[in-house]
Amino acid sequence: MPKNILEKIIKNKTGKIEKLKKTISSETLNDFINANESFINFKGKVEDNIKDNKFSIIAEIKKASPSAGIIIKDYNPVEIASTYNKNKATCLSVLTEEDFFYGNLIHISKIKQKVKLPVLCKDFFIDKFQVSLAKSYGADAILVILAGVSDNLANELYEEALRLNMSIIVEVHTVEEAKRALKFKNSLIGINNRNLKTLKTEINTTYDIHNVLVGHPGPLISESGIKTKDELLEISKKTSIKTFLIGESLLKDLENNSIFSVL
Repeated sequence: MPKNILEKIIKNKTGKIEKLKKTISSETLNDFINANESFINFKGKVEDNIKDNKFSIIAEIKKASPSAGIIIKDYNPVEIASTYNKNKATCLSVLTEEDFFYGNLIHISKIKQKVKLPVLCKDFFIDKFQVSLAKSYGADAILVILAGVSDNLANELYEEALRLNMSIIVEVHTVEEAKRALKFKNSLIGINNRNLKTLKTEINTTYDIHNVLVGHPGPLISESGIKTKDELLEISKKTSIKTFLIGESLLKDLENNSIFSVL
């Protein structure tokens, strides 16, 4: 039996992807990709903000999570994306995992029809087939969670994303994973303050790991657990990180019809 939630999600995802690969050909995916004109340079937008000494907020869109349960009852990802856009989010992160987060790849397509922001497909990538699948729905970037993949698989996902001219966020939670991530020179690196095995969140994770990553040429991101602008500014002051992926605090503000505490 899976020992943690990450193993459980990946085990479930493996069966679903194997079935899906039998129903969609690579030629079909390429046709969809070639016909799609919505692509935006995700990494480039973040890098432009860094050059201009601006913060970047990657605002997350999800209905639920294993740690928080249902976050948004009347879930409308396009409306959420539009609200984030009006509040000057830099990029969007869209949860597409279906069984634990209640997402769907079609949400990316619908958002890209209405909102001109780069979109990260936030999912559990375990097969390079998923990379072209995500791009076929309009994704501009993918997530590679080092806690859930081998070095060989991480390399495959990274190379496939580069081949498809997509941005890559390599996500780490430990010093060991951070050291593994350094070789992905063209990626962004996300430091996830949430342990995906236990779901506990600790902001100090960003501080603990940052020193390992300072020599990486790509943007660094602090992810999860950031609730206020003061927290964001404190992290940036201590680490010089200017890019933040924020989900639950923004979504809870939305659900409560309150003013965004971070944006």
